[in-house]
Amino acid sequence: MVMRDLNIPEQRHPEKAHKPDNAQPKKPDWIRVKAPTSDGYKKTRDIMRDNKLVTVCEEAGCPNVGECWSQGHATMMIMGEVCTRACTFCNIATGKPPEDLDVFEPGRVASAVKKLGLNHVVVTSVDRDDVKDGGAEHFAQTIRAIRKQSPNTTIEILTPDFIRCDDSALETVVAARPDVFNHNLETVPGLYPEVRPGARYFHSLRLLQRVKELDPSMFTKSGIMVGLGEDKQSVVQVMEDMRAADIDFLTIGQYLQPTPKHHAVDRFVTPDEFANYEKTAFNKGFLMVSATPLTRSSYHAGDDFARLRAARLKALGH
Repeated sequence: MVMRDLNIPEQRHPEKAHKPDNAQPKKPDWIRVKAPTSDGYKKTRDIMRDNKLVTVCEEAGCPNVGECWSQGHATMMIMGEVCTRACTFCNIATGKPPEDLDVFEPGRVASAVKKLGLNHVVVTSVDRDDVKDGGAEHFAQTIRAIRKQSPNTTIEILTPDFIRCDDSALETVVAARPDVFNHNLETVPGLYPEVRPGARYFHSLRLLQRVKELDPSMFTKSGIMVGLGEDKQSVVQVMEDMRAADIDFLTIGQYLQPTPKHHAVDRFVTPDEFANYEKTAFNKGFLMVSATPLTRSSYHAGDDFARLRAARLKALGH
């Protein structure tokens, strides 16, 4: 079998290679970030390499990698680096994953969390539609391994939608008791066919609602990108749908186009518009909202979790 070189765009995204290029507009001043150079960044990178771990920070080309890694924060990406979906916004490699799930990976993730001394860790994954339970048991084992090595670390997971699995997949993950269950809706329902073709909006919404039904004490979280072509009214509707599903925490960030073959940036949403989205969301009853151009699911997740917990206690009158 010939191995793909995931550094070559045509091999990283074979399904996008034939698509026409979309112009990549110049980023406004409020979106520029410095290149990562700090000692803390290098230390985090070395721990990831030593433990043979993949991070979504690198694979998805996150603009905040320099800031987060310099503070020892990294979002672990489990179940390999090739995704079975082909969302048009995402820079993670797509296709048929070349390997089975690595049974030693949960232990390596737990070891890295301990070495980094994390108070809060985010664990995400590629979609693995080739695995019967979508990787649910692998998530559960990773949560248990981290708990064993770092009992005081709070754990946030960012999962796939388990759309091809039976109900037991979600039950397996929730039973492992992560502190925060995150699954991103990514965009408004009208843009799903072109942005998230392998997913279904109401399935993802229902997944998050079921988490709360299975464990009412578990925090739920979801996020969307803006600047893909949505309008304000459709974003507000998503907020209302999320609150109807009892979602606690909403993130909203600017979509940035990874390559010319990816979905075009429709526009850059201004910081003032983000501030308005944040205000609207808090008014809808979310316990926690992060809405800025550079907001990403895991950005400042540890600090946000502390605020989320405090907001719940306040709401309960403690």
